[in-house]
Amino acid sequence: MDIQPLHTKIEKTIQTSYGTVVMEHYSGFPRGESNIYCVAPSGKILWFAEKPDPYTLYSRLRFNEDGWTLSTYTIHGHACDLDMETGKILSKTSIQ
Repeated sequence: MDIQPLHTKIEKTIQTSYGTVVMEHYSGFPRGESNIYCVAPSGKILWFAEKPDPYTLYSRLRFNEDGWTLSTYTIHGHACDLDMETGKILSKTSIQ
C-alpha cells in the first residue's frame, strides 16, 4: 500500500496486524495533531496516537517484542508505550 504523508515526510512505518503505523517527521508538523497514526489496508486512518503533552510531537517509534505495544519518545522528553490497537498511552515517563 502506498501511504501518502498528511503534513511532512514519513520517517518510519511499521506493519502490524491492525494496519500500518506511520510516524511523520515532527519538523513542520502541526503541534495540535499527533504525528503517529495507524492506517488500515483500505487507506482509512484508524487512530492517531495519544500524546502525553498537547504541544509535543513524537521523534522515535519502535515495535516492542511483546507484539502488542509500541515504544515512543517525544521532542519534549517523554518515553511512552502505546497500545498498538488503539494508539492510547499505556505508560509514560519523563526522561529529562
